[in-house]
Amino acid sequence: MEMKQMTVEELSALTASNAPAPGGGSISALAGACGAALASMVANLTIGKKNFEGVQGEMERIAAHAEQIRAELLDEMQRDTAAFDAVMAAMALPKSTDGEKAKRREAIQSAMKGAAEVPLGVAERAASILPLAKDAVRLGNRNAVTDGLVGAMMARTAVLGALFNVKVNLASISDEAYVAKMRERCDALRDFAIRAEAEVLALAPELA
Repeated sequence: MEMKQMTVEELSALTASNAPAPGGGSISALAGACGAALASMVANLTIGKKNFEGVQGEMERIAAHAEQIRAELLDEMQRDTAAFDAVMAAMALPKSTDGEKAKRREAIQSAMKGAAEVPLGVAERAASILPLAKDAVRLGNRNAVTDGLVGAMMARTAVLGALFNVKVNLASISDEAYVAKMRERCDALRDFAIRAEAEVLALAPELA
């Protein structure tokens, strides 16, 4: 069964067990999906409401985009675990001969890159939630402001959590140019997420 099809109880119990996955990467994707859901919630609670006629189109755009991100991040939960499994499979390859050792090293490096790129994709998707949450809080139904604020915090957590998983895998990759480029992208996403979350929270200072 895919993780997105589990009940909340099943997924939390599996995460709490001694199974190596799901771990921080998959749960970061889940946090992002929840952040997207909350941004969509604010928009949907605004659509059709009196006194918000002027932002109907914007709310519909937010809801549709957030829903797309939510669905994608739920799928990323499984992809993150699959990437981890690929690393484990590569490490289990035989290493008795020089040829086997070379093949194993190559397979590990390839799998490690995959294990870094999957959470980077999670971070990028989660980061794209933050502008949606900001517009939802700024323009949407004031009765749902707290939902939008929590959505922004969940999105920021998803970005930072996913980036931790990128960086831990980069430490095992020997391609220096690749590592440098990935670290640059990580740093940009981290800075954006922290700044964007602060901008959303500042829209309701009495609550933040």
